[in-house]
Amino acid sequence: MYAELFGGLHEDPRRHLEKCFVEKYDEIVLVKGISFESLCEHHLLPFLGQAHIAYIPNGKIVGLSKLARVVEVLAHRPQVQERLTEQLADLLMQELEPKGVAVIMEATHTCMTIRGIRKPTSVCTTSAMRGVFKSNLSTRTELMSLIYGSK
Repeated sequence: MYAELFGGLHEDPRRHLEKCFVEKYDEIVLVKGISFESLCEHHLLPFLGQAHIAYIPNGKIVGLSKLARVVEVLAHRPQVQERLTEQLADLLMQELEPKGVAVIMEATHTCMTIRGIRKPTSVCTTSAMRGVFKSNLSTRTELMSLIYGSK
C-alpha cells in the first residue's frame, strides 16, 4: 500500500514532459479537475482534491495527459499542499518554457475532517502563478473565468 502511495518518490516527473510538439498556439491551455490524492507529511493522513493547471505555450505544447501524470508523480510523495502547488508550477515553467503557468489546487484534508477540529466541509485552496498569469491581471482574470465561470 505505501509503495503505491509513495511511488512518486522514485520517479522523476520531468520524464513525462520530455516529448513536446511544436505549435504556434498562444492562448490558454487549461486542464480542469485533475483528481489527486496525497499524504500529508505532518500527520500521514490523506488529502484529496483536484488540480487545475493552465499554461500559455511559447512555441511548444505537451500532451494533456502529461499534466495529469505530473500531478500523480508529485502527489504520491509525503507532501503539503502548498509545496505541491509550487512544485507543479515551477516544474512546468522550467520544462515547457511557456509564457505563463497557473496551478490551483483544492483539497479536503482528512487531518481536519476526521480528527482534531473535525470540519468535514472545509476545503483548502492554494495557487501558484508564474509568468503572465502573475504579471497580467486580465490574463489571470480570464483564467479564473474559465475555471470558475458558468459551466
